[in-house]
Formats: sequence, structure tokens, C-alpha cells
Amino acid sequence: MTYDIVVSGGGIAGLAAAAAFGADGHSVLCLDPTPPVTDRDADGADLRTTAFLQPAQAFLDEIGLWARLQGHAMPLQVMRIVDAGGEEPRARVTKEFNASDISDQPFGWNLPNWLLRREFVAHLDGLDTVTFRAGIGTTSLFTREAEARVGLSDGTKVRCKLVIAADGRNSPIRKAAGIDIQTTRFGQKALAFAVTHPIPHGNVSTEIHRTGGPFTFVPLPDLEGRPSSAIVWMEEGPNAEALMALDTKAFEEAMTTRSCSLFGPLELASRRTIWPIISQHADRLSGERIALVAEAAHVVPPIGAQGLNMSLKDISVLRDLARQAGSHIGDRKMLDAYHQTRIADIRARVAGITLLNRTSMLSAQPLRDIRAKGLDALYTLKPVRKTLMQLGLGARGI
Repeated sequence: MTYDIVVSGGGIAGLAAAAAFGADGHSVLCLDPTPPVTDRDADGADLRTTAFLQPAQAFLDEIGLWARLQGHAMPLQVMRIVDAGGEEPRARVTKEFNASDISDQPFGWNLPNWLLRREFVAHLDGLDTVTFRAGIGTTSLFTREAEARVGLSDGTKVRCKLVIAADGRNSPIRKAAGIDIQTTRFGQKALAFAVTHPIPHGNVSTEIHRTGGPFTFVPLPDLEGRPSSAIVWMEEGPNAEALMALDTKAFEEAMTTRSCSLFGPLELASRRTIWPIISQHADRLSGERIALVAEAAHVVPPIGAQGLNMSLKDISVLRDLARQAGSHIGDRKMLDAYHQTRIADIRARVAGITLLNRTSMLSAQPLRDIRAKGLDALYTLKPVRKTLMQLGLGARGI
């Protein structure tokens, strides 16, 4: 079998890549060894959420995906940062960044990851140019100047002009291409779950800093008539494991305390999931007939909604370069240009988010006090505040 493009990985980024290149008329094979879980209550469902910032939303609209998502999306108009690093777990510095300061649109739109997979897969089913094979992965890779040959787990082989590695932080394609990575481990884990609360969130995303990492509320639609939010709670690994082991009542008490009761008593509205926190970037973003995107190329802690938005920027750049390459899609010139276009921004954002995460983990009281003063100072300087918001959206270069 011959395709223009093989996408290895059927997560959100891989499905988006298949949609983008399929919309341009390329024949695309998208593979994922693990069939996507598209039901909120099913085992293995990804209960995390993704905030699509303005550039990402515009790209999804351009490739035909946003029409399926907009009815489910919660707009994020305000991003609130709270420092609760005093002796007691209560808010002592609260600053709000309002999208109206820089735009007539919200910062972004929030959606559950399990729903994104459901809608993306449904969209691909309607594209004649895309074949999505769930339960099938890659087992071998051979490249030469003119093409790539990919072995599949069902024993078949396919030929293509370009392999897009969207197969995660432990990417088999990246390993097969011999591309090294730089990894930072924080000794942290993140818990992800949904809650209900009596005080409405008002479409405000709230990030609370104390120790161990941020505790973040991301707005969700009301659940059974009550305000609801997705939570990402980052803690040092042993603390996170201990929280996972608590019974529901004890866990609800712990998360209400950690949230400074900003939204009243929190009630668990989903199961809990947990995963390790790292930052990582590949030394190169391309090899012979190969392009790395998303977590195959870069991993960041879940701060500032950067991860998947960076991934969609990868795909957008790669798609634009493919348009320029024409019949030479996947050749050395195109892929070298992809690496050069994306690598500086990726390294800068990985470094920046790594620094922010280390700052959020501070446990010594004097350092936490300095953090609070720094937040206050940055917010007070209006040009700095606006620049930070624009950088967060990816609207300015770094």
C-alpha cells in the first residue's frame, strides 16, 4: 500500500495532523496501537482538558474540525493566578489577566480530551483521503532519499513520502530515527479529575500556587445543574500517590483545602487519573522522510495551556511547508526548513515552562514570599502584562 503520509499516533495531535493533511487532498494513513476511548466514563478515558488558544482555534477552524467542537467548548475570557504561599492555605495575591486587554476574543476555548478524540475520529470517518486504523501500530521503519517504508503490527508494509511521528513522549518513530532527547524530571505527578462546586467559575481559569505545583481550575459546562470544573493538581510524587489513595470524602476535604475554598466545597465528579510530570525536547525535529510533532518533539508541564497548542503549531507549520514543497513533500529541504522554523520557539517555551514549574514547586517560605512579590510586580507593569499574555497565546515570537 502506498500513501502520501503515514501519521504514527492517534492521539489528539495525530488525529489533527491526519485531518489537516487530508483536508489538503493528501492520502493519509493514521495509525494508533491503542483504540481511542471516546466515552467519559469508560476505563482509560482521558479526563484532562485542553484549552485551545486563539491561534490553535483558528487552525482547527481552517482544517474543518472547529465546527464539530464549538458547541461543546467553554470560552476562557479570564486567566486568574492566585498565590497562596503564606503560612495558611488562603489566597494572599490574586491577579486576573483579561483577554479584552489584547483581543476582542477569549484567550481560548476549553474541551475535554475524551470528547476531542470522539469528534476528531468522527470527522476523519467523513474524509475520503484519510484511513484511520485503530489497534494497529508501527513495528519497523526504513527510509531512503525517495521514500519511507513502514512495517505495521498486522504484518503489512506501507510506503509513503512522509512519516509524521505523533506517537508520544516515548516515540518509537523517533527512536527508530536515532534522534536523541533532553529530559528534565521534577519528581512530580499530576492528578486530573472533574469536580462540581457551589460558586460559579464565570468562565475563569484559576491557577492556585502554594507548593508542589499549581492547582488549576479549568471551566467545564454545568454538570447536573451545578457549576463544574476540570482540575489538574500537581504535587511531589509521594504526595500525589498518597492523595490518590484517599477515600472520596478525605480527598474532597483535601482538595477543598488546597483550593483555598475559592469555589466552596468541592465534590468529586469523575474518577481520578495520575501521570508523571516531565519536560522534554528532541535534539532535532526531523530526519530522513520523518517529522516529529507534539510529544514526540516536546513535552511540557501542564502550565499556561501550552502543550497541545505548541503541537498544533507544529502541524500548521509542517502543513504550510508541504504546500510549498508540492510534489517534493517530505524531502530534505522541506524537513530541514521545518526543524529550523520550529526549534527555537520549542526550546524557549520548554525552558520557560520548566522555570515556571520550578517556581510553582517552591516550599521554603522566603522563596514563596519572593514569588508572590514577583507576581504582583509583573502584573502592575501594564506593558509587561500585555506582552506576557501575547507570548502565552503564541501571538509574538520568543
